[in-house]
Amino acid sequence: MAKSKPRFTRVAQLKSAEDFLAHLEEIKAKMPFRQNLDLERSLALGRPFTMKSGQTIGNRFCILPMEGWDGTHDGLPTDLTKRRWHNFAISGAKLLWGCEAVAVRHEGRANPNQLLINEKNLGAFKDLYANLVSDHEEKFGTSSDLLIGLQLTHSGRFAIPDPDRVRKPKTIYKHSILDKKFNLTESHEVMTDAEIDELVKDFVSAAGLAKEAGFQFVDIKHCHGYLGHEFLSAKNRPGKYGGSLENRMRFLTSIVEGIRATSNIPVAVRLSAFDFIPYTKDDSNIGIPEATDQAYKEAFGGDPTGTGINLTEVFEMLGRFEQLGIELVCITAGSPYYVPHIQRPAIFPPSDGYLPPEDPLVGVARQIRISNEIKKKFPNLAIVGSAYSYLQEWLPHVAEGVIEENAADFVGLGRMVLSYPNMPEDILNGKTLVRGSICRTFSDCTTAPRIGMISGCFPLDSYYKKMPEATELKQFKKNADL
Repeated sequence: MAKSKPRFTRVAQLKSAEDFLAHLEEIKAKMPFRQNLDLERSLALGRPFTMKSGQTIGNRFCILPMEGWDGTHDGLPTDLTKRRWHNFAISGAKLLWGCEAVAVRHEGRANPNQLLINEKNLGAFKDLYANLVSDHEEKFGTSSDLLIGLQLTHSGRFAIPDPDRVRKPKTIYKHSILDKKFNLTESHEVMTDAEIDELVKDFVSAAGLAKEAGFQFVDIKHCHGYLGHEFLSAKNRPGKYGGSLENRMRFLTSIVEGIRATSNIPVAVRLSAFDFIPYTKDDSNIGIPEATDQAYKEAFGGDPTGTGINLTEVFEMLGRFEQLGIELVCITAGSPYYVPHIQRPAIFPPSDGYLPPEDPLVGVARQIRISNEIKKKFPNLAIVGSAYSYLQEWLPHVAEGVIEENAADFVGLGRMVLSYPNMPEDILNGKTLVRGSICRTFSDCTTAPRIGMISGCFPLDSYYKKMPEATELKQFKKNADL
């Protein structure tokens, strides 16, 4: 007999701080919380942060990079792209972590409409950067305390670069579960060392173009199951890019060394600091770990059970970050493709997901705890936390507690700012949150692109609500019983 679907208390039902805190206690989820946000003594969220370089970042809000699905097939931004970036510029956040993932070569695009940086597209990236600065200055008067980076990526086994929308994976090693889960054939060949060497050059070149466009740092993406992240679990790969942690980090260290020798633009890393065994669905569509008859060894930051956390290698890696001169580190977890409940906690799954096996607030608390452990261990790193969106009305109270307790240096916001782009500004100005704009994690911003549509907040953003895609998406979800 199938299990009944899980029934979790929705955050919107927790009407008071006492309700929220009691619920956290009931589900055994601990996180910082400041009940009274007293503007007269100034919010910790509004305090500036000074980098080792001397660059001041005006407050503790960060806009996280998200995967864009509305560029051209040539990798150029469209009006939809520019609108989203404009919203980020006027959000009130003073750290913009790239706005969205940008591929360094065509084969590494996660979708046929992802942005692509190359010589041909450089002018468009100059315009994107210039618009971010001018839009921010027009609203806030200055951009001297604004820091803007660009996230550089290769999507690896999740690459879908062409309009035919066929997955064209590039992998680092033979994975015990993911190869089968995503239908790789026995004849599929992993990337050779020589191919990886060439890709390193592409990242170095892309970083130089990013600097030329005006960006102040680049993120070499190592998260969410994409190529950089996959290197970190390549224990069974022979040669210079696999086996020891030193070898598994060689992709990153080679890129950093190449950048230091050329453009010398500062490097940041968005890192999945822990991972779980891939999940599948049970008969009730609830997420459960994939079955395996052996210890699971392919989760960087994980343990042999597949559902535990071991930060030993993560701490070793972060120590090497300090040696490499990497200061900015954004902490995330897992992958949206095989463990979305630990990466972006939500009560409603996307079309290719599963119902959460735990109250999503447990997932939020888990990421806050791990970011806190990392910050305490590495006080000289500037740590950006993530997974805050599911907090909804209570995000300001938890975010203030996180910064006040030095559990992270910045609060990173992703899908929340799709529905509520000026939430940081409203929080910093002590305004009551606009209830109708708060992200409820319906996952439409993921389901839409999964079925070939543009990505946006169809339920709450009036701009997207009016599109024909909104009706199509609603009908798809109805047919799929989502």
